[in-house]
Amino acid sequence: MEYIYAALLLHNSGKEITEDGIAAIMKAAGTESDKGRIKALISALSDVNIDEAMAQAQPAYAPAAMAPVPAPAAMPTQAAAEAPEAAAETKKKEKKKEEEEEKAEETGMEGLASLFG
Repeated sequence: MEYIYAALLLHNSGKEITEDGIAAIMKAAGTESDKGRIKALISALSDVNIDEAMAQAQPAYAPAAMAPVPAPAAMPTQAAAEAPEAAAETKKKEKKKEEEEEKAEETGMEGLASLFG
């Protein structure tokens, strides 16, 4: 896949798709390239009009129109009054959970330390 991306990058920048060009992009990306794969790609692309192929493929990948998301309804006054209480309760639960996770981690580290004496 990275070879195809390299070829598309060269094409998009208006440069000729060559072995050296693809190899240079692969090297710049920190990926090793295989000369055989590069030659095979260039051979396969020799008879392909990339602009035409992209134009034909584009409708298949075009995102569908999304329906608008309705605005949230206004909260009743009682629910609005209870919301801060519920948020505070949730924060307490999250804090307790974090403390339990820290305690479990410390216990695990103590066991690990005993292995190395």
